[in-house]
Amino acid sequence: MASIRLIVGLGNPGPDYAATRHNAGFWLVDLLSRQQHAPLRAEGKFFSLYGRAGELHLLEPQTFMNASGKAVAAVARFYKIQPDEILVVHDELDLPPGAAKFKLGGGHGGHNGLRDILSALGTPDFWRLRLGIGHPGHKAEVVNFVLKPPRKEEQDAIDRAIDHALDVMPDVLAGRLPEAMQTLHTRAK
Repeated sequence: MASIRLIVGLGNPGPDYAATRHNAGFWLVDLLSRQQHAPLRAEGKFFSLYGRAGELHLLEPQTFMNASGKAVAAVARFYKIQPDEILVVHDELDLPPGAAKFKLGGGHGGHNGLRDILSALGTPDFWRLRLGIGHPGHKAEVVNFVLKPPRKEEQDAIDRAIDHALDVMPDVLAGRLPEAMQTLHTRAK
């Protein structure tokens, strides 16, 4: 099994979006960049905030969610990173706050960031780390829901799920995804 070389956090740039549910991917990558001593800096050729620790590349696209694929494809091409060496961290409506799940491949489930990455890479065969944010209950409320900050108890649950995900990152980075999946799926439900 390939090891992960690129971890992409999805979100929207700027202070207006920083605390919104849609930025859960950014939250994890911010913490991971500190853990890995890989500060994120603006990198124009990748349309992103970008950091590197050895063979690990960290990315927060600054293109807004719907154009995330442009940034992911730019880094993947430049460093010759294969889709199965990419982990995309994103908010997930279909999981409750506090849940976190790994997944390889699949569709976009209506997530515009995933849709654009899938299109830009030309394949669904990349890893995802789905961070549960819950669902507002009605499809018509989804856009408003993801662009608002979570309630305090939801934020606490999301933060715990991110902590659990960070705990298994050594296994992820070593290419031991099945072990990381088993541990995370047991802890972050």
